[in-house]
Amino acid sequence: MPEMNPPEPDWIQRATSPPAVSLAWLPALLRGAVALVMLLVNTAFWCLLLFVLAIVRLLLPWPMVRRRLDPLLNAIATRWIGGNSVWMRLTQPTTWELSGAPDLAPDRWYLVTCNHQSWADIFVLQHLMNRHIPMLKFFLKQELLYVPVMGLAWWALDFPFMRRHSEEALRRDPRKRQEDLLAARTACAKFALAPTSVMNFVEGTRFTAAKHASAGGRWQHLLPPKAGGLAMALAVLGERFEALLDVTIIYPDGVPDFTAFLCGRVPRIVVHVEQVAIPADCRRSDGVLDSPFRKRVHRWLLALWDAKDERMQASSLARDGR
Repeated sequence: MPEMNPPEPDWIQRATSPPAVSLAWLPALLRGAVALVMLLVNTAFWCLLLFVLAIVRLLLPWPMVRRRLDPLLNAIATRWIGGNSVWMRLTQPTTWELSGAPDLAPDRWYLVTCNHQSWADIFVLQHLMNRHIPMLKFFLKQELLYVPVMGLAWWALDFPFMRRHSEEALRRDPRKRQEDLLAARTACAKFALAPTSVMNFVEGTRFTAAKHASAGGRWQHLLPPKAGGLAMALAVLGERFEALLDVTIIYPDGVPDFTAFLCGRVPRIVVHVEQVAIPADCRRSDGVLDSPFRKRVHRWLLALWDAKDERMQASSLARDGR
C-alpha cells in the first residue's frame, strides 16, 4: 500500500489556498491603490477601538484591569492583522512557497527570529502566523514610536522600544546600555501575564548590499546578529518559551519596497519555519542578564545564523540552476 503524505500544517494550507475572489487582473497601480485604501480603513477602524481601551488602561493602571484589557487589546490587533490578510489575498497574485511543519499552538509562548530585508517582512510574518501562535510582539527602534497612528498602536500593545545606541555612545556613557535592558525587562515581564510570541529581528536593521559590505561577517545573505534583546527575553521568560521559531524569508525575484508590495509586484515569497529547541543553558527566569549568559545566547544565535545562511545560499543556487 503506497505511503500517504502527511497533510500540510494549517498555517501552510491557509496561506496557500486560492482566494474566493481575486483582483489580480487589475493593473498593478490600481491594485496598489485598492490595497492602500483597504489598509488605511482597516487600520483606522481597529486602531480607534485599540486607543479607547488603551486610554482606559492608562487611567486605571491596576493589575486586575490590565489582566482584563490586555486580551481585548490583543484580540483587536489580531483582527487588524486578519483584515490585512484579506486585502493581501484579494490584491496580490503572489505564489507562496512554504516549508517547515512545526506543531504550532496559540496558547504557548514562543521566541521568534527572522532575517530582515523589507517592511514587507512584518506583513508576511503576521499573515502566516496570525491565530496559529500568540500575537507577535516586536522589538522596535525607539524612532518608530513616532510613526503616525502605528507608533501609538505599538505602544498600546506593549511592544518594547529600543534606542539602538552606537558602540561609541555606549563607551562614552555605559549607563545608556541599561536603558535598553530596562525597557526589554519591563516589556518581557508584561509578556509573562499571557501567552506571547516575542519577535526579534536580531540583525537590528534591514539587509542591504551596502550594510552587508560594511558589516563584514561570515554570512553571504545576512547581517551579524545582535543577542541583546533575545538574551533579555530568555532571561525573563526562558522557562516559559515552548521553542524558538526561526523564520527565513526569501524574495526570489528581488526584495520589494513597500510600494511594490502594495501593488502586488512580488511574484513569489519563499518562507521556511524551523522549530528549534532552546538549549537548557540559554533558559533563565530570574531576569538577570549577565555577561556569561549573554555570550551563551550569542554563540547559539551564531550557529542558527550559520544554518540560515546555508539555507538561503542553497535556495539561491537552486534558483540559478547550479
